[in-house]
Amino acid sequence: MAVQPSAIIMADDTSTMPKGPSRGVRIFFRNPMAWIGLGGLLLIVAFSFLGPVFYHVNPLATNVKNLMSPPTAKHLLGTDDLGRDYLSRMMWGGQLSLIVGFSAAIASMIIGVSYGLISGLLGGWIDVLMMRAIDVLLSIPTLFLLLFLDVAFQPSPLVLVIILALTSWIGVPRLVRSEVLSIKQRDYVEASRAFGARNLHIMMKELLPNVLGTVMVATTFQIAGAILTIATLSFLGLGLPPPEPNWGTMLSNSMSYMYDNSWWLIYPPGLALLWTVLSINFVSEALRGAVDSRM
Repeated sequence: MAVQPSAIIMADDTSTMPKGPSRGVRIFFRNPMAWIGLGGLLLIVAFSFLGPVFYHVNPLATNVKNLMSPPTAKHLLGTDDLGRDYLSRMMWGGQLSLIVGFSAAIASMIIGVSYGLISGLLGGWIDVLMMRAIDVLLSIPTLFLLLFLDVAFQPSPLVLVIILALTSWIGVPRLVRSEVLSIKQRDYVEASRAFGARNLHIMMKELLPNVLGTVMVATTFQIAGAILTIATLSFLGLGLPPPEPNWGTMLSNSMSYMYDNSWWLIYPPGLALLWTVLSINFVSEALRGAVDSRM
């Protein structure tokens, strides 16, 4: 009967076994920042995805007879310079920011974690070459690369996800590699090697579960960074082309009316962006505290 390598741990080496996540989960949910962050995220998700279900207004419909209207019973957050309902545009813009931000962060983490696992596990000259390649990529200004890719390709939600993933994964491999270099020396990993486990098995069964905590913390920060990057590109006029609603584009357009007392055009997208990023950062800090305590 074949014995699973990952199950071969000597009785006196149980201290080297990977710890379960239960203690970290308890610490996470005892942190007030976790509840504040999760509550804030839940509200912004409900606003963006459930809001259009109850507020049936086309965010792209224009009305030249109702330009720059302040909030009314018909338009709860007023209208913009083309007569479009601002509240519905806020909701649809939130959907875009959340979907693209989460997708880009997950894609970048998959690339970065895979790269870091391979580099740390194989070691030797392969590790040196892979890390030098990271050094070269880090020397390229991220903003320059973002602008180049955004101009070279026609912006769309999928293109934005790819661009953000290709420019934000570079810092992840070093974080994962440092964890792998420590974990791969432990007894349960050596036991897997002794029983003939392949590198892929070791990466997926022994190393990846033990770096997941660090990866989750990094992923949440990546999500906040991706949402801010989308807003920055759109603010500069390099995001999705009009008339697609986006918080960055809405902020950019509202700058022309900053001194016209058109507060409903300026504050809502800025506050929504601030609320979302702060909520994600609160969750990130709570996760970091839970992971640090577990380790």
